[in-house]
Amino acid sequence: MTTTASSSTDSPTGTVLLSGNELIAAGAIAAGCNFFSGYPITPASEIYAAMMRRLPAHGGRAVGAPDEISALSYAVGASLAGSRAMTATSGPGWALMIETVQYALMTETPVVIAVSQRLGPSTGGATQGAQGDVLLVAYATSGGYPIPVLCPVDGVDAYALTAEAFQWAETLRTPVVLLTDKEISKTVESVDVSLLPPVNTTPRRGPDPDPPFLPYGIDTVEDVPRFTPVGGPLPVTATGSAHNEQGRLRKNDPGVLRQLEHLQAKVTSRAAELERVRHVRRAGAQTLVVSYGVSARACREAVGTLEAAGTPVDTLEILSLFPVPNRALREAASRVERVVVVEENGPGLYAKELRPHIPRDVEVVQVNAVGEMIPPVAVREAVRS
Repeated sequence: MTTTASSSTDSPTGTVLLSGNELIAAGAIAAGCNFFSGYPITPASEIYAAMMRRLPAHGGRAVGAPDEISALSYAVGASLAGSRAMTATSGPGWALMIETVQYALMTETPVVIAVSQRLGPSTGGATQGAQGDVLLVAYATSGGYPIPVLCPVDGVDAYALTAEAFQWAETLRTPVVLLTDKEISKTVESVDVSLLPPVNTTPRRGPDPDPPFLPYGIDTVEDVPRFTPVGGPLPVTATGSAHNEQGRLRKNDPGVLRQLEHLQAKVTSRAAELERVRHVRRAGAQTLVVSYGVSARACREAVGTLEAAGTPVDTLEILSLFPVPNRALREAASRVERVVVVEENGPGLYAKELRPHIPRDVEVVQVNAVGEMIPPVAVREAVRS
């Protein structure tokens, strides 16, 4: 059964000014989030404040935690008990959460984690933007088990992708990261609330009524186990240790190894369904500009100027960073001679992830910056060079 939740925020209908963080909170509530726990950290603190202010009015619970480790642990515990749960942090907080992220992955616990990037490493620049956590969030797990990562370009994306993060977390029984950056989080934009997209919410699949009950039972490695809440009528083992379908700890047992294979397969088998991109083709274009997050805003302006001057350029804004949308990327890159990847970090972290999915005969150019946003002129110069 699928129900449609309201797409409105608590603001009046019509065009209003909202930040990306406020729209993340609104998207979470529209998706049925009924538990939030957090610890304030720049630039994600507005998500914390908005959820504390608004979630109780929607029948949910918002809890302040003493630190980031506790914040995610509270959310995971609430989800195991049946709630739709979320927390929000930035890079330093994410680093503290990683052990609990892995616990949620192993126990197949749905939870959404909003990570608003700032300049790192360590405490870094709390009020400086960056796109340096892209690999940190994707590869935080021992063994490289996949975590879906969604990334908004503007406020409306922030709303819609937050809601979608909940949908995928519940559907796949997995942690999902909404990765944003300081500028998207803090920028206040005009938003027509009535035009925010509707949000579909799907209840968790309960246990099979026919015995035997298996808390992690699957028919194939791509399947997702049915959910049974901890504290309910059936016994559930929620352990971070390697376990079989019954939740029992076994060493090198075929059932345990199958469950570990399943943690990978349930996400990778749906990679095509998870792809979210905006691909704009222009007749005669020989260059494709690839971007995500705030960098896509500079690319939009740069490409508009180039087109007005007679230089057509294709664009690909990636909204689902992981799994890498390789099908869309290959299709877009196969039409051009050169790909320009624009991102706000020094090494070109995501460019290295994209390179294997771009045809070998296509040149790849990087545009990068550290500690400052990439200006449109830098993108224009890369396209013209």
